[in-house]
Amino acid sequence: MNERISINPNVCHGKPVIANTRVLVSNILTDLADGKTIDEILVDYPSIRGDDVRAALQFGSELAGFETYERQRHSSTQL
Repeated sequence: MNERISINPNVCHGKPVIANTRVLVSNILTDLADGKTIDEILVDYPSIRGDDVRAALQFGSELAGFETYERQRHSSTQL
């Protein structure tokens, strides 16, 4: 895991955050998915840097790199 990402059960209920902040990785990823630029995210979160945003993106990419996905037979969710 990147040194810019921290997971601590005593910070934000153990959710991944940018190290030494309470900025959730999931919030950064959501902002990127919504089309925000890195510069716009940095305005929203002045305590982080561009490298932190890229680290969040890398973290999300690593989580998405799973080997297989087992679909539930009776799931109503479409992928």
